[in-house]
Amino acid sequence: MEIGEIAAGVAALPDRVNSDATLLRRGRFLDTSCLLAIGEREFRLRIIDGRVVEAREGPFVTPSAAFAIIADAPIWQRLLAAEPVPGDHDILAFVKRREMRLVGDLHPLMSRLLYFKALLGHLR
Repeated sequence: MEIGEIAAGVAALPDRVNSDATLLRRGRFLDTSCLLAIGEREFRLRIIDGRVVEAREGPFVTPSAAFAIIADAPIWQRLLAAEPVPGDHDILAFVKRREMRLVGDLHPLMSRLLYFKALLGHLR
């Protein structure tokens, strides 16, 4: 998956996530914003009541987000592969291997981890 495909997937997240009833149920009461840093490109997601209300690409002068998921483009490509190899299917596996970083207030991410894993799964 190329970076352009990932960008198109991020732009389509509001439609994909907001039409997934199971995901909306998991994300109910979740209000947050997060930054996805994919190499040099940045994308900000704003989530209200589990719905993605904004998916915007930067650059941002002063990005405002509760937390950020940061990795180089090849790492994101491995994570978002149609059939990732064992160990490349989960953001926490990449964090454990220090290939991906999580920064900021991680409470929204960790308390709704299944929600965010499914949200990122919609990028595949």
